[in-house]
Amino acid sequence: MSEIVNQSLQKIAKGTGIIFTGTIIAMLLSFIGTVIIVRYLTTSEYGLFSLALTVIGILAGLSSLGLGEGATRYIAYFKGQQDSKRIFGVIVASIQITLTASVLCSIFIFLSSDTISMAILHNNDLSTFLKILSITIPFSILSGILISIFRGFGAVEAKVYFSDVLAQILRISFFIAVVFFGLALIGVVYAYLGIVVITCAALVVYTVKKLPTFVKKERDCKPMRKELLYFSLPLFGQGILAIIITSTDKLMLGYFKTAEVVGLYSVALTLANLIPIFLTSLAFIYVPIVSQLYAKNLFDEIKRTYAVLTKWVFSAALPIFLIMFLFPESVLNILFSARYMQAGIALQLLALGFFTHSFLGPNGMTLLVMGKTKFILMNALVRTIMNVSLNFLLIPPMGIAGAAIASAISLTAGNILASSELYLLSKTHPFTRNYLKPVMISIVLVFVISTLVQNIFPVLSIWMLILFFILFLVVYSMSMLFTRSFDNEDIMLLLAIEKRVGVDVGPIKRILRRFV
Repeated sequence: MSEIVNQSLQKIAKGTGIIFTGTIIAMLLSFIGTVIIVRYLTTSEYGLFSLALTVIGILAGLSSLGLGEGATRYIAYFKGQQDSKRIFGVIVASIQITLTASVLCSIFIFLSSDTISMAILHNNDLSTFLKILSITIPFSILSGILISIFRGFGAVEAKVYFSDVLAQILRISFFIAVVFFGLALIGVVYAYLGIVVITCAALVVYTVKKLPTFVKKERDCKPMRKELLYFSLPLFGQGILAIIITSTDKLMLGYFKTAEVVGLYSVALTLANLIPIFLTSLAFIYVPIVSQLYAKNLFDEIKRTYAVLTKWVFSAALPIFLIMFLFPESVLNILFSARYMQAGIALQLLALGFFTHSFLGPNGMTLLVMGKTKFILMNALVRTIMNVSLNFLLIPPMGIAGAAIASAISLTAGNILASSELYLLSKTHPFTRNYLKPVMISIVLVFVISTLVQNIFPVLSIWMLILFFILFLVVYSMSMLFTRSFDNEDIMLLLAIEKRVGVDVGPIKRILRRFV
């Protein structure tokens, strides 16, 4: 079993290394673009722009039909069975269906933009922006399905090249142009449209050239429309509910409060979304590789892979979470100016909610690999009902704090539910002794240190935040060493990363072997 686990971890490390590098680049570039626009626009204008993107995101999700995850899973599964005809059938069906649905959705939004704008803000401020952004839907959905197809083959370069790098470089370039020419908010909207269209065009050219190297065209293949739709429709429902979960807070804040409040909350949400960045990077390559293990009935290998990877994801996410949770006002002040510091409580609460996902690991992804799409749909439904209800109750009296509480509670409940189902179905969980020992010790030590610091420095400088980030890393690493919390698979994963990066980590390996 250990040999198969090691091989899977090496493949995941290789793919995750590429994805993580791309994600980090995308995160930095996206942050630069966000900071440019947040500082250029007023809080109210940024809130209006965020609301427009939220509405487009919800309605665009309707046209995806859940086929992205479905295509990835089926391509990886049939690859494990070496069935090229069915693979090509999945590719044809997924592109045909999503293109048709996205064009229809785009037309619907364009024609009904006035009605949507009145329903949210009770005026037509959103209408023009929705008309323009509706054009992006077919392009963004096509880009998403093409990346999902490459993902099914375990090829992560398409996402890195186009979604992570090209799109973000265009984003910065276009936003700088908006600021340079002193354009109004409408200029930002047109810039966003240009980014989506150009990225999609480049990805289509890349696909035409590269896809034939993964699978050759099968003349007698049968497009798997019914089978793919049947599998993906629960994912479609889950995807729509997930969009509703992540968008309800903004929409209700816009309805009950003002666009300025939406702007404050959007900044906090953008930061909190960075916490599961490592899990997101892992997910892209985890699903196709573990799907191949599942196709071969290697269940013990899946369990061990899950446990090892969750420990690594948690270890990477912990310092980011602690910085945001312990020093929220300082983070907001440094990145977005003092006018956003009042969103500190929202950032704390959202950080706590997003962190539970990293703590529990790739639970939903593993349920997807096992084909339990109905469980995924029911989990999303429970989260949605909880999120909408709590937002309705808490936003009127508490504003952004109420929205953050609603999101944090629903995120935590959804992850606990998914992990519980995964354990009942397959006894899969991440809670080994070597995972839990350093977690408890390091969190206690870090909170003691931070309490002392906060009494001396209410607001920290950027250099002090960097110092504490490094300190958190050191404390956690030392706690793992002294509690002997490393496994042999950890060393194998480190070897895979070393091989991929090309950096000699010999001293680290020698130290780890003494504590295994």
